[in-house]
Amino acid sequence: MRPVLPITAFRQSLVHSPIRHQHQRQFPRFSSNSSRENTQKQAQETLGRLWESTKKFLEPAGSRVGQMLGSYKQPLLYDIAVARELLKHVYRAENLQPPSIATIRSAYETIWSRARSLPYWRETIRSREMVRLGIYSVEAYTIFKIGEILGRRHLIGYELH
Repeated sequence: MRPVLPITAFRQSLVHSPIRHQHQRQFPRFSSNSSRENTQKQAQETLGRLWESTKKFLEPAGSRVGQMLGSYKQPLLYDIAVARELLKHVYRAENLQPPSIATIRSAYETIWSRARSLPYWRETIRSREMVRLGIYSVEAYTIFKIGEILGRRHLIGYELH
């Protein structure tokens, strides 16, 4: 039997983690800007109320899922906590971060410049790369259609009553 750590231990370790505090930026606060502080307070209160209502809504569903899992609940929670910690370590070790706006912008500019360039399309046809582009477009279209089917919750059209 694996040792089981309660999930609250991981939550507390995240709250009191020294690494978390190292990465937070310190912005200067100006006491003359009281409207900004009031807005921040209101936003925090609103988020707190939203969190409480979400928790109230999801708590019964979580307890039902927990009852369905039965004796598998503790090992599953342990495995999820270990995977989360492992992913955090990999994220930090590899210095992973979301792409910057400049990177995204340059990628889209490259795509659009190639789409409008006639020499690019000639070279694509000559090098038989058109087959690969066709497969990519079929994959993208298929993923889009599957998303539509899932969104409608029906295979063809919307189910009307």
